[in-house]
Amino acid sequence: MGRPGLEVADIFREHGPAWRQEQRGHLSLAQLKVMSAITQCRTAALGGHVLRCDGCGADQVSYNSCRNRHCPKCQSTAAQRWLDARQADLLPVEYYHVVFTLPAPIGDIAYTNKAAVYGLLFDVAAEVLQTIAADPKHLGARIGATLVLHTWGSALTHHPHVHGIVPGGGLSADGERWVACRPGFFLPVRVLSRLFRRRFLEELQRLHAAGQLRFFGEHVELADTDAFRHWLAPMRRCEWVVYAKRPFAGPQAVLAYLSRYTHRVAISNSRLLALDERGVTFRWKDYRAKGRTRYKAMTLAPDEFMRRFLLHVLPGGFHRIRHYGLLANGHRRHNLATVRRLLVPPASNASAICDEAQTNTEQAAAPPTFVCRHCGKPMLIVRLLEPAPAIRAPPRKVAA
Repeated sequence: MGRPGLEVADIFREHGPAWRQEQRGHLSLAQLKVMSAITQCRTAALGGHVLRCDGCGADQVSYNSCRNRHCPKCQSTAAQRWLDARQADLLPVEYYHVVFTLPAPIGDIAYTNKAAVYGLLFDVAAEVLQTIAADPKHLGARIGATLVLHTWGSALTHHPHVHGIVPGGGLSADGERWVACRPGFFLPVRVLSRLFRRRFLEELQRLHAAGQLRFFGEHVELADTDAFRHWLAPMRRCEWVVYAKRPFAGPQAVLAYLSRYTHRVAISNSRLLALDERGVTFRWKDYRAKGRTRYKAMTLAPDEFMRRFLLHVLPGGFHRIRHYGLLANGHRRHNLATVRRLLVPPASNASAICDEAQTNTEQAAAPPTFVCRHCGKPMLIVRLLEPAPAIRAPPRKVAA
């Protein structure tokens, strides 16, 4: 695939320096690092290597990636590595897609409390799924889930929600049976929504009582306990959006979906249409419209485009992909082995082992990392290009 005609990096390079100066003191260190990383990605500033084709002898210069998780150019290879690791986790069952969304007022206070509120969104969504699934009236089983955080809408607005990929069933309480959900139906969405609303508001109020929430600007009065309780009251009566889609069409469809969602950033370079005197024009999807009219073009001033893009920078060390229940990292391998033993008849174990050995053999013959664009032969690294030296502060003066 060729380089897109316009990239987020181009917008940052052209308009970023002046905007950074205007916003001095208002941008976080994490946001400044993201701007710098995206601007330098795959340029001489990060160094690289010279490649030589093993066939036609052509030379090619390849610059290093920034590997920042907010960079539109770096996520495809990161997603592929993650998917390769998840391939072995897939089970021969239906998979469901469940989405938990926060109401807009809570999304507003989430922006200044990202680690606390996003973390709460993860944990409460996982708790709700496991609680309803464990209820004998619904499924009566211990389930697993992979949750992925997205904080944006199609127009780059702040819209925090989690996407859940959930196997359609779970282990019985004694761990001796696989309990499958009804074909085409996972859990009742209305029940999920009600419990999600109640538990999230309870935990949000607990965070407030513990002094773990910060408020600024128009929300500064919410620091008061009574004001916060009064502000929460309408949230207890409005509908919270939780929905479940129909099951995926097989394990490969699950992987295809994950490849699109797990390492997605606020906007991909392919959605950018133009950068001119009017501003930045990009494609977006209007979910209120129907048919082809859903897909529209929006033009924002460069400053507003950069502001919206940087709304979605996550706190350092915050994990945006998390696994719960049967898929939790500490017990995943053991739980998956138990589930496969219950799902796959013993007579087919030998063929499964043969299939796994064949898959491993095919994976061992992996394609070369670099391929010549002219003749398709492998390319070898013949020389390394050093990155530009980092700018450092002047040395401190030592008192005489």
